[in-house]
Amino acid sequence: MRQVALVVNPAAGHGRARRLTPAISERLSDAGVRVTRTLAQSAEHASATCADAVASGVDGVVVVGGDGMAHIGLNACARTDVPLGVVPAGTGNDFVRGTGLAAPAAGGRRDRRAAWQRATDAVAAGDVRTIDLAEVRGDLHRGQLEYVGCVVSTGYDEKVNARANNAPVDLGHLSYVGAVLAEVRSFAPLRYRLDLDGATREVDAILVAVANSGIFGGGIRIAPDYDLADRLLDVVIVHPVALGTLVRFLPHLATGRPFDHPAVERLRVRRAVVDGDGLHGMADGEPLGDVPLTVSAAPGALRIYAPELHRAH
Repeated sequence: MRQVALVVNPAAGHGRARRLTPAISERLSDAGVRVTRTLAQSAEHASATCADAVASGVDGVVVVGGDGMAHIGLNACARTDVPLGVVPAGTGNDFVRGTGLAAPAAGGRRDRRAAWQRATDAVAAGDVRTIDLAEVRGDLHRGQLEYVGCVVSTGYDEKVNARANNAPVDLGHLSYVGAVLAEVRSFAPLRYRLDLDGATREVDAILVAVANSGIFGGGIRIAPDYDLADRLLDVVIVHPVALGTLVRFLPHLATGRPFDHPAVERLRVRRAVVDGDGLHGMADGEPLGDVPLTVSAAPGALRIYAPELHRAH
């Protein structure tokens, strides 16, 4: 009988993760999976529980919550043989969108139910796939090395994420929309110093996003052509434009609809060093630390429970 450690953020989704836990446990038990369940008391407790579970030799780690829990789980399981399951029950859920376990856009109750059942059933069936991660090094809040599943943000996108995360009322995807509108009125381009696979550049930009999977900010498809097994990172540079122009093409950036504009530059690299004055990094909805940040592709660094390997083209 396989044994998995189920680690839950009980506060995720305004308590939705806690409410889903019995049904998730029952669904796994009915499939012959032995479940040990932990309701995490803090992010630190969740991180320690996931790390201990990996060290103990469990057959899998399953986290229940949002992108913060996914980030904790993937950092515990990265570069190990222990697969990670992520059952979406948070606000953003961008990691499960990026892996194809949930709809790319924010869905209703039926979509949320289908997403947690799909994720749980992948664990029950033992469907494991291997995906790339982004490896980030620098003076980080949690040490010198972290793995990232979604996007490393450092400009306008970082400010939007920070504002949405600190909103007085959590409105899910609407919190990100409100943050986009609030930040766009006062945002000025930033000066970046970049090293992209050894090619150095200094650019003024609205944002520089370094993506493993190309979805962040509650469903924003910043790099729509990402591939979770191409051994590369997608870099999106949005060069300065007039405010009216930015407002017109923000919906295209948000939805990933194809469009051409000279201000939007897309590259694929193995390593990106992001630096600049007063820049801060965020990833998977969590603060990383100050620049410089060195982001490298980590091919095949994570095994995940998923019915198929998603490629967003």
